[in-house]
Amino acid sequence: MKNIKVIAFDADDTLFINETYFAETEEKFCSLMSDYLSNQGISKELFKVEIDNLRLYGYGIKGYILSMIEAAMTISNHTLPIEMIAKIIQYGKELLEKPIVLLDGVEETLEALHGKYKLVVATKGDLLDQRRKLHNSGLGHYFHHIEVMSDKQEVDYTDLITRLEIQPSEFFMIGNSLKSDVLPVLAIGGHAVHIPFHTTWAHEKIDHKVVHANFSALEKITDVLKRLE
Repeated sequence: MKNIKVIAFDADDTLFINETYFAETEEKFCSLMSDYLSNQGISKELFKVEIDNLRLYGYGIKGYILSMIEAAMTISNHTLPIEMIAKIIQYGKELLEKPIVLLDGVEETLEALHGKYKLVVATKGDLLDQRRKLHNSGLGHYFHHIEVMSDKQEVDYTDLITRLEIQPSEFFMIGNSLKSDVLPVLAIGGHAVHIPFHTTWAHEKIDHKVVHANFSALEKITDVLKRLE
């Protein structure tokens, strides 16, 4: 760990709350569509549409809004009233305007690391929305670089490390997703820490334990400071 030059942070559910808001919106969507299907059936159809649309829309709220509308049309057999489509759009706009709530220990950790390492944000999602959230979070001044990726695969991290002009062994990633924040980084020779959030999107879950010399699982973000000692 003495060779670390760059520490990267995921944004959503690592720096501030995100998935909780999506879950609340999905509950409202299920309630809106309850005359057509069970909540479980609605959620299953919405998830299927979301995954099918990732290659077109990428990650983020705007793609989620379009996926809700498409799922609603499928569930209703294309009989959905225009008023309900308007309601879904309203849900999406409300999601875009949710307050930014920092997770415990985030600012304390950034303050302690700032000036000692080059700090960057490495997240995925909609560029405009992620920049808005980071601006509103008040954390922007801690970061040297903000990278909003279309996805988080090995090639995406390799491209980031190349732009930062460092070696993979000098890169340290912190995030709440084993699939996106940990496994690709370990695969290219970097270091990674997993800090779980209480809820995780199904697409980000994996079914095996991660065991690697460059990996640590921590309970809270402030534990990173001890890991770097």
